[in-house]
Amino acid sequence: MSFEATGLSRTVRAMRSMVPAKEFDISKRFYIELGFQPRPLTDRLVEMQLGVFSFILQDYYVREWADNFVVHVTVSDVGLWWDHIVSLDLPARYGVKIHAPESQGWAVVAGVTDPCGVLWRFAETQA
Repeated sequence: MSFEATGLSRTVRAMRSMVPAKEFDISKRFYIELGFQPRPLTDRLVEMQLGVFSFILQDYYVREWADNFVVHVTVSDVGLWWDHIVSLDLPARYGVKIHAPESQGWAVVAGVTDPCGVLWRFAETQA
């Protein structure tokens, strides 16, 4: 890495995805139930925090973008996440899809789509 890039990297305090929401309040509630804590930034932006990790939920939606947006989360226990997702009964309550844990060779991956179509993949790397 060049000196300039090294210097720039030292200035970065966070790097967050901007996740779309078709119906902002419904998406906010969905993520709160999933375990995120909201921190309002403006009336159309909220930082959704899970421990030291976060993303910014925005009151903005383009279907083509949302349908192709994926958030990949590497976890130490995909079964724990899967049990949590199933316990929330998200498909019945939000009309979302869930994807049971499946080995993909390099990891066991489970998933859930949010209310506007963003795919969240929870992956436990196989040793």
